[in-house]
Formats: sequence, structure tokens, C-alpha cells
Amino acid sequence: MKSKKFLMQESDIPQAWYNVIPDMPVKPAPLIHPATKQPLKEEDLYPIFSKAASQQELNTTDRWIEIPDEVREMYRIWRPTPLVRAEGLEKLLDTPAHIYFKNESVSPVGSHKLNSAIAQAYYCKQEGVTNITTETGAGQWGAALALAAKHFGLELAVYMVKISYEQKPYRRSIMQTYGAEVIASPSMSTRAGKDIITRSPNYQGSLGTAISEAVELATTTPNCKYVLGSVLNHVALHQTVIGLEAEKQMEMAGEYPDTIIACFGGGSNFSGLAMPFLRHKLNGDNPDTQFIAAEPASCPKLTRGVFRYDFGDEAGYTPLIPMLTLGHNFKPANIHAGGLRYHGAGAIISQLKHDEIIDAVDIPQLESFDAATLFARAEGIIPAPESSHAIAATIREAIKAREEGKKKVILFNLSGHGLIDMTAYDRFFANDLTNYEIPDSIIAQNTAGLDPVKP
Repeated sequence: MKSKKFLMQESDIPQAWYNVIPDMPVKPAPLIHPATKQPLKEEDLYPIFSKAASQQELNTTDRWIEIPDEVREMYRIWRPTPLVRAEGLEKLLDTPAHIYFKNESVSPVGSHKLNSAIAQAYYCKQEGVTNITTETGAGQWGAALALAAKHFGLELAVYMVKISYEQKPYRRSIMQTYGAEVIASPSMSTRAGKDIITRSPNYQGSLGTAISEAVELATTTPNCKYVLGSVLNHVALHQTVIGLEAEKQMEMAGEYPDTIIACFGGGSNFSGLAMPFLRHKLNGDNPDTQFIAAEPASCPKLTRGVFRYDFGDEAGYTPLIPMLTLGHNFKPANIHAGGLRYHGAGAIISQLKHDEIIDAVDIPQLESFDAATLFARAEGIIPAPESSHAIAATIREAIKAREEGKKKVILFNLSGHGLIDMTAYDRFFANDLTNYEIPDSIIAQNTAGLDPVKP
């Protein structure tokens, strides 16, 4: 269980977030207003998001966005997070690869999600908002936003995907401890939820469903805004504190990553780690760095989805997003990595994958838990089921390095711990989990009729 940590001082917390769009060779296509079919304007987002988040969402020119002092002050509670050399895992795998991980599990809520929750809650408070609403899959985002909302004196309603509401009761309890109202989604409290339940009475929900309910509540409640945990550009922007810190820490370690890996649901933690390093690939300084997004085989939008304009939610309340998608009506399998059960990828990642600048792999559920237990026994940290997909992809790369006899530097993001996911581990040890594969016919059916993304 030997490991080496690379730590920094509070003064090393980044002063600004990094916006990758100005450096992309092909910019993401614009979001489209579903009614007018025209590119979205900033003011079109104001009924849903804070003005600051709306401005950041459509900012395609500024590489650096200043982090407000009050947000940085809260970051100091747990940031900078450690970079760890996983020597125990290297030894167990007998690999020449050097494996590092950025440990985002040390935040007060146990995951990276707090990086954006604090920023978005701050902007809402600054604008005089009193109520916010959101969705959550595994509960990590909901827990982070519940803490941020309490700090800024905001009332929060969280629509939690029903299968996770039942599978992960302690995440629900964490949100309630911080003062949030938690509703299992789909619910009978919104028109979108009622319609979904009417069509499919036993449906266990998805992030797309929960987003529909949260957006509906935000747009029908006075002085209420919707706050999103992944997918959109402004959320990815806030998460770049991860990669910006990791850059300095890799310098402290005297190495630079050949391969950068993170799990993938909508794109927040992958973007957070990868984007700051990606700018060095795009400007030619480190052109050979490989970026791998690790998604579940049961929800393979990057590896098997189509590049289309699609809604970010099931009911069709959101703008149309240029995304790699399985279709907004896609009903994901009830895997335990609840934070990865989303039908589409954000516009930035979708464009980068379409242009073959980043790579993706799909990981079966059982392989992810095999990797999680191996990592826990080597490094002493029990990872969240979501993070375990990144670990599985890292193990694949480390074994490949061993077979090829090549030294390789691998960096992955440990986006959260799994101490509240032990029921999932119990089911794994009881041989009560299975793998899921999606037939091509289902993907074709769900994506039929979606408009292609034009250059």
C-alpha cells in the first residue's frame, strides 16, 4: 500500500478556470433553440440558469475565466487535492508504467462535484436567487449542491434518479442532512414526471428524466434557477481546477503523462482533468498525449452513439445540444454507477471525439468492480463505482505497457470515494451483478429523426 503524495499550498489553487474552446481546431456547433431552430443567445438561457453561468456557457473567446475570491476561499477547505503515485497498484500489476491519480475524493462530500456546485450557488446568490433545483444520479452532485446551497442560504430541491434513490439511501440522507428536499424521479410532482410514469409506471428513472423535472420546477417557481452538475460547458469549465493543479503536481513529480484517463457520464470530471493538459496537445507542445474517457458498456454514448442535435433531457425542455447521443429517450440499465447513466456527451467532448482528438473505451460493470477491489487492496481507497471505470481503463493501459515492455506515465482522476456505495460492493461479492449490452437496434430506434451536426 506504498504510495507517494505530491502536495501543494493553498496559494497554488488556480486563480482562473481554463476554457478550451478558443484552442479547439473545430469549435463546437452552437446550441439550438428548440422553438426557433436558431443558435441560442445568452438571454435565452436566463430563465433557466444564472446570468453568469449563461455567459460562461456561450463564451467561445476567453481562455481564462477568473475564479471569484469567495469561491476560491471555499476551495481552500480541501484544495489543492493530492496527486498520488500509485506504487502499490504498479507493484500488483507488475507494470513498468508509472501510475498517478488525482484524489478528488478528499472533498467534504467525497467527490469532485463541489468544484462547480460552489461556483454556481455563488452566482445564484449574487443575483438574488432564493431557490435552486437540480437533478442527481448517484447522489454525488446532489450532495455537493446541498452543501453549497446551505452555505449561501439557498433553498434546494433535488430530483434523484429513482433507482439511485433506492440503491443509495445514504447519499439521500447526506442531502437531507444539509437541508435539501430530495424527490425520487420520475415523480408525480411535475408534468414531465407524471407523463413518464403514465407511459412507464415501473420506470426507474434516468438523468434525462430528472433533468426534465428539475428544469420544469425552475421555470415554474418564482426566483428559482436550475443548476446543472455535468454536460454543459460552464460546468466543465469549473472543473478545470483539477487539471490545472495536476499540471503543477506532475512537474513536482518530474514527469508528464503519456495517457490521461477519467470516467465519463456527461463529461465534468473528464473535462476537469483533461482540458488543461489538452491545450498542450492542441498547441503542439505535447502532441502525443492520449486522452481516454471510460464509460459504462451499458451506456456507451462515446463509443457507439451518433453525432446529432439532441435534447439534454427526456421531456425536451432543454436547448438542442450537438452531442454524441444514444437518444434522449434512451432508458439505461440499472447499473450501480448511477452518475454515468446519461444518454449523451457534452458539446465540447462530442466535438473532440468526433475529430478523433480524444479516445473512449466502454467498460463492463463486472470489470469495473474487479478493478475497484484491486485498487482498494493496493492503495487502501475504496473508489466510487463511477471512478472504477477510470481505474479499469488505467489497468488495461498498465497491462499493455507491461506486455509491450514500455515505460509509460498514466494519470487518472479518482473522482470520488465509494464509502457510501457499499451495497453495490455487497452485491458484487454476492455475484449478484451482471453486465449489460445495448443492441444496435435500440440505439438506431432512439436516434432516428435527430438532426445531424453540421460543420
